[in-house]
Amino acid sequence: MSLRLQRIHGTVKVCVGEISGSCRRLGGPDLDDVLAGLFGGRAGGFGPGRRVSAPGADSEAEIELPVEDTYAGGLRRIALQTGAGLHHLDVTIPAGVVDGQRIRLAGQGASGLGGGPRGDLYLIVRLTPHPRYRVNGRDIAVELPVAPWEAALGANVPVDAPGGRLQVQVPAGSSSGRRLRLRGRGLPNPRGIAGDLYAEVKIVIPAQPTPDERALWQRLAQASAFDPRAARAGAEGGRS
Repeated sequence: MSLRLQRIHGTVKVCVGEISGSCRRLGGPDLDDVLAGLFGGRAGGFGPGRRVSAPGADSEAEIELPVEDTYAGGLRRIALQTGAGLHHLDVTIPAGVVDGQRIRLAGQGASGLGGGPRGDLYLIVRLTPHPRYRVNGRDIAVELPVAPWEAALGANVPVDAPGGRLQVQVPAGSSSGRRLRLRGRGLPNPRGIAGDLYAEVKIVIPAQPTPDERALWQRLAQASAFDPRAARAGAEGGRS
């Protein structure tokens, strides 16, 4: 059960729970009776020599983090704007936090009543958009540029990941959009299985091929009977 007390123009508002309909405005002798019932008859009231204490309310705030920080974790200084002004806190970010996860800072919430303990502050993690990575839970997707000959023949190519550069094997005959899974290379999970990294193949051709490159492309066009549109045309013909 939570108890909130607030003095309003000489009276006291006693709220049990968080529902406004459960609050009563009290004053004078009625207050002692209510507090005695709430605290087992020993808490007393606001009369001489009597003191009532209650814990402070919990608070929430959002914190924006890049993928690299959520992957590695570590100490981070944040600034919170409160009614008393700007407040700085040093926060330890656990490695592997995900979007929407709450980080509890004990004793950093609202002040208690009558010397009661402060409430807790909960930081809600929000991932900032990244130019390279797309995050889904603990899984991370990243674009993997490859040359046409690497996609056709297969190759071992580097891929950038939040934890550092990795190597991934591109199978021969890969097309753009193919997803290559690197198990356990996504966001870490201190309590279970880490996420995966998905490298998505994107075939990139030279914007300005050299004369030799152009000649090779022309030779390939003459030698190859491959038609990338044939499968689609056949499928559409089968439906007609």
